[in-house]
Amino acid sequence: MQGKKDYQEKLFSHFQLSEHVPEQNFYRRLKEVLALEFLYPLTKSYYGESGQKSIDPIVFFKLCLVGYLENIISDRQLIEHSSMRLDILYFLGYDIDEQLPWHSTISRTRQLYPESIFEQVFTKVLGMCVEKGMVSGHTQAIDSAPIKANASMDSLELKVPKEYLGAHLEKIRHFSSMDKKTPIRKTKINKAPMTDQEITATPKELQAIASRNKKWQQDQDHRPGAGNKGSKYTSNKTHYSPTDPDARISVKPGKARKLNYMSQLSVDTGHHVITDIKAYHADKKDNQYLQDIVKRLKTRLHNQGLTWRNCLADTGYSSGDNYAFLEGEGLESFIPPHGTYKGGPEGFFYNKTEDHYICPQGKEIPFKKVFLDYRTQTKKKEYRSSTHQCKGCPMACQCLGKTAKEKKFSVTYFREEYERNNTRVNSKRGRYMKAKRQSTVEPVFGTLTQFMGLRKINTIGIEQSNKIMHLSAIAYNLKKYLKFIGNTVKSDAKSKHQLFCV
Repeated sequence: MQGKKDYQEKLFSHFQLSEHVPEQNFYRRLKEVLALEFLYPLTKSYYGESGQKSIDPIVFFKLCLVGYLENIISDRQLIEHSSMRLDILYFLGYDIDEQLPWHSTISRTRQLYPESIFEQVFTKVLGMCVEKGMVSGHTQAIDSAPIKANASMDSLELKVPKEYLGAHLEKIRHFSSMDKKTPIRKTKINKAPMTDQEITATPKELQAIASRNKKWQQDQDHRPGAGNKGSKYTSNKTHYSPTDPDARISVKPGKARKLNYMSQLSVDTGHHVITDIKAYHADKKDNQYLQDIVKRLKTRLHNQGLTWRNCLADTGYSSGDNYAFLEGEGLESFIPPHGTYKGGPEGFFYNKTEDHYICPQGKEIPFKKVFLDYRTQTKKKEYRSSTHQCKGCPMACQCLGKTAKEKKFSVTYFREEYERNNTRVNSKRGRYMKAKRQSTVEPVFGTLTQFMGLRKINTIGIEQSNKIMHLSAIAYNLKKYLKFIGNTVKSDAKSKHQLFCV
């Protein structure tokens, strides 16, 4: 007999969420292991003694974690999604007839709490992973990735010089046909301080930017995709974002220029647990941030009772100053040097004891002075021979060139540190560490950006961006944690079963 279902709402019904959420459900298991009661005394000082009750701090953090676990970056969409899921309601501690907080409450609470609160929650979850043996601590892999900021390239404005040079600015800025067709969007409120609105470039740098713009005007209009937004040439030296002053223009090969933040990430090689994450400005090189990362990460690992020994990173973190710093911290670096490093002129022999070079003709090139390279801001050592040494040398033409009368060259001040690092990198252990780094930190970044809500920053300012990155990392570590303890329970049960059978 054919059945036919007629729906009619009941006036009274008995319904318990706990009975309808399976025992092995992800959010049910997460609710059992995640204890955030320490947030109550931690956040009490940010509220008054009277007025309406705010959102529960634990509910706020759990809602945020749900957003990154479900890859949702919109607060409005997060509330709509959570209200339709029984397991999420059970995780939050809400019944089916209770209304979830308003979406704007999440945004206001995120701005209310400082960065330190989010970092303490991150450290708490990291401690859970350490307690279960998921973090070895001895080897850490460091990498970075640009994360798109919540600002448009169309809203960029020209920086104003300290003295009025409007005519000069109009002269150096060359518009391509794409610029003329696309109107410049003006922001309602300029949030950038005056220091960010002033030109910091030197006249020489301005001239270089002008020449690049001229070449861009000639070449860009004929390239595929020249009409796309963001394809015009811009520089942090001459432009700033009034919408998000902390965002910086950056570009990767094969990709368009965008306003980004730089996410610096550290991952333990044991079970790929994130041990540190922080938002930085995207207009600097990775090697300028390494020392700050190492100091913070070493303290965090020490507080967890772990000892850090090996530091893995790619070539972007390479510099002699960093090699020396890592050695001073008692760490072994496995960071490939830049391709420009040679350790001295080709064919010259270095005498380490007396600190001089021997040229192919057997002449001594002595050390002269230590100086700071203004272009790279790195310490270097200068070696220079005398005129009578090179006079009459059969190799003078190819060694000195047309005008020079004496051999003069500079070598990095940290030559010995470079050589020790290179020896480790080129060893069998170094090749193993390279494979370990590539299989550890790079997949973690891919997971965060593609599946855990870190494809774009939906807030304004570097402090808010740092909170977003910490929340995404917390969600990632919790997912790893639940998977690890689930596998541990299964393996223990299997061993006990085998023992019983014997």
